[in-house]
Amino acid sequence: MKIGITCYPTFGGSGVVATELGLALADRGHEVHFVTYDRPFRLDHFHDRVYFHGVEMAKYPLFEFDMYTLALTSKLVEVTQYQELDILHMHYAIPHAVSAYLARQILGQNIRTVTTLHGTDSTLVGLEPSFLPLMRFALENSDGVTAVSRFLRDKTLATYQLEKDIETIPNFIDTEAYAPRESCKYKELFAPNGEKVMVHTSNFRAVKRVPDVIRTFAAVRAQLPAKLLLIGDGPERSESENLCRDLGILEDVRFLGKQDALVDILAASDLFILPSQSESFGLSALEAMSCGLPVISTSIGGIPEVNLHAETGYIAEIGDTDRMARYAVELFTNDAKYAAFSRAARRRAVEVYDKQKIVPLYEDFYSRVLASA
Repeated sequence: MKIGITCYPTFGGSGVVATELGLALADRGHEVHFVTYDRPFRLDHFHDRVYFHGVEMAKYPLFEFDMYTLALTSKLVEVTQYQELDILHMHYAIPHAVSAYLARQILGQNIRTVTTLHGTDSTLVGLEPSFLPLMRFALENSDGVTAVSRFLRDKTLATYQLEKDIETIPNFIDTEAYAPRESCKYKELFAPNGEKVMVHTSNFRAVKRVPDVIRTFAAVRAQLPAKLLLIGDGPERSESENLCRDLGILEDVRFLGKQDALVDILAASDLFILPSQSESFGLSALEAMSCGLPVISTSIGGIPEVNLHAETGYIAEIGDTDRMARYAVELFTNDAKYAAFSRAARRRAVEVYDKQKIVPLYEDFYSRVLASA
């Protein structure tokens, strides 16, 4: 198949999954064309059968606001025509699914479109009064729609009262790349005296509740030697640094910013914490689990589908940092339980979410969409 993929190319779950899906499809013999405004950050090396087409943004004094939706539509038409694409796969509905619909109209219906929902496009952006009718229309007029969790599927169907079904195809992980390591060059750097290492990665938006990570860590640190690694950047980073100063724990917290060496950092850690108030899947938790880290998370959204309570980690209610701290201390002070959770986390990643199991589901979905033409 010749597949066009559009995603947001920045650091974030939807862009990561879309890019890794494209690379995996190319490895399986398909021709993949990424169409977006910038090269996806994980598309950083040459890959056979993978192509990138940048969306050019025209600037005219008359146009006060962003014209990306229309520019993307034109590029999708161009790439589909000249590369003879079979299907367009839009990751994130707004505005990508709208652009795909417009492109299909221009092309005379001779291209099939698939939309994958990743979370905030359905549960937040699409609920804006100005977007809700457009969101419903875009989904109803996609030839196929998938969601990354059962939670997101059910919530979207109920919210938009769609007449068509949504198929659940979960996020996936390369379990060979994200794997436990016997030794890690960063372990001694982060924990020179054998301290336990907690880790969190996110875009530091309010929905990720990074202050809860810090308060949980402070409670753990009060009971045993520990270090905290915070990966990523975003609007709440300064507030988080100030909170560490106020709590007197800044010397034990490392703000690492955006990182390419994520696997190395996870390998140097002992426990992953994800106290989000909204999470449609929890890809960062899956990455940690694949590296053998137990996860402490909240009970919202799609996270409980990934992190199984009292098996791969623990689940607490939003804001209950005392309970999350107790769970962490329990794992840090019980070697047998920690080892069992670590093995279970790795096993679940490999047996349920490995890319070799999930990518064929997309291939089958594409085939069914094309057969329905």
